[in-house]
Amino acid sequence: MEAPDFDWYGPDMATFGDRLAAAREQSGMEQKQLARRLGVKVKTLQGWEYDLSEPRANKLRMLSGLLNVSIRWLLTGEGDGVSEPSDPNELDPDVADILSDIRELKLEMTASIDRLGRLEKQLRLKLKGS
Repeated sequence: MEAPDFDWYGPDMATFGDRLAAAREQSGMEQKQLARRLGVKVKTLQGWEYDLSEPRANKLRMLSGLLNVSIRWLLTGEGDGVSEPSDPNELDPDVADILSDIRELKLEMTASIDRLGRLEKQLRLKLKGS
């Protein structure tokens, strides 16, 4: 079985926090080190890596410089970033299947969120017109 085409850090597979953690790890820094260099608490950095919050523009710019990745890559997975963890064709077939299922589920969830947004808009318009 051929492994699917994975974009490890693209918007369908990774979040901002995933990309931030990957860039930090590839740079060889611990959370504590990066937090100190940014002038933030470790808990703040953890919030960013766990997608509980997002950094302000000035900290995003600092992250980009310290981790040697583009701001665009941190935000979207496109542009200059870190290399993928391994060749997806070398993945264990069970792991590739799980990653494929995760990607499919994320796409379904995104489509559902878009549909929910459209329905909410329709409802607001109907209620406004009543």
